[in-house]
Amino acid sequence: MSATKLPDACETKDDVRAQIDRIDHALLTLFAERHAYVTRMAQIKTDPHEARDPARIEAVIAKVRDRSFALDLDEDQAELVWRTLIDWNINYEKGIIAGRRRS
Repeated sequence: MSATKLPDACETKDDVRAQIDRIDHALLTLFAERHAYVTRMAQIKTDPHEARDPARIEAVIAKVRDRSFALDLDEDQAELVWRTLIDWNINYEKGIIAGRRRS
């Protein structure tokens, strides 16, 4: 794993790519951790319709947009990523809940 360098300290494309790879590894680790909680939520819920909670979704998106703005990150891009993640999680939860109900 490459040592952390600030963007301005990167002098070559390889320096930048090494940092992106380091960050991607950290993101995947966090996504795996998040996925474990999504799996647990699916185990707790009893009806596939519980997987989609519009009020919760919009609250999460509002937080993502606020945090993105504070981090000088494009809010629309962050929202798109989170809505994609949330949609995937909803379908995943529905599948687990429905499968359990069929058993």
